[in-house]
Amino acid sequence: MRDLPFAVHGISELSFAGASAALLLEVNVVAGSIVGSLLAAGVIGVLGSRARDRNSVIGIIMPFGLGLGVLFLALYKGRAANKFGLLTGQIVAVDTPQMTWLLGTSAVVLLALTVMWRPLTFASADPDVAEARGVPVRALSFAFMIVLGLAVALSVQIVGALLVLSLLVTPAAAAARITASPVLLPVLSVLFAVASIEGGVLLALGGSIPISPYVTTISFTIYAACRLAGRYRTRRWGARRAVAQPA
Repeated sequence: MRDLPFAVHGISELSFAGASAALLLEVNVVAGSIVGSLLAAGVIGVLGSRARDRNSVIGIIMPFGLGLGVLFLALYKGRAANKFGLLTGQIVAVDTPQMTWLLGTSAVVLLALTVMWRPLTFASADPDVAEARGVPVRALSFAFMIVLGLAVALSVQIVGALLVLSLLVTPAAAAARITASPVLLPVLSVLFAVASIEGGVLLALGGSIPISPYVTTISFTIYAACRLAGRYRTRRWGARRAVAQPA
């Protein structure tokens, strides 16, 4: 709804750098990922208030974050699987301390979205009118970027920095193909994302292939199905309008 898929990718790169730094320093990887995401989200939120400026900032952050991440992984002398997991995801490597961080961060994200949901929806649909009505559009934009940064940090632990779009963008794009409701769209987005991740976990059990290919494939399949369903519904609606119009 806020047209920020490019921001998701930009934040994920710095989240990857933070997780790589934590891996090198032998501290909590989830915490490092969250710190990197918040730094990126904060910079984008402060410097990128307009779409053109925001895209420029993201374009600068992405290669910088990726370069830092590669540097930290090159300096890390531990298990190769740990390096690979940061890029493509390795859900079975999430231990109890990391799970605590994931659960706590999830609670913060859900609480923040609950508090600012109504004004955020208004500001996303029509920012000019919302600002005229007294809605703090700029503050909401910055707050949403922080929440988005936390969500990216969570997703990176599951599918890795390279494929995080499959959980944060593809399900929403699929839902947008079949509904325009500001309530139903995010609900369907969550359901599609959960279906993708749960299906990926089940398919990856007992195998040597990482979870990420399964998650991305399921997510893309859902998007393709929704796209076809949306096109079919549009054609039916157009046909009904043609029949209803007088000759």
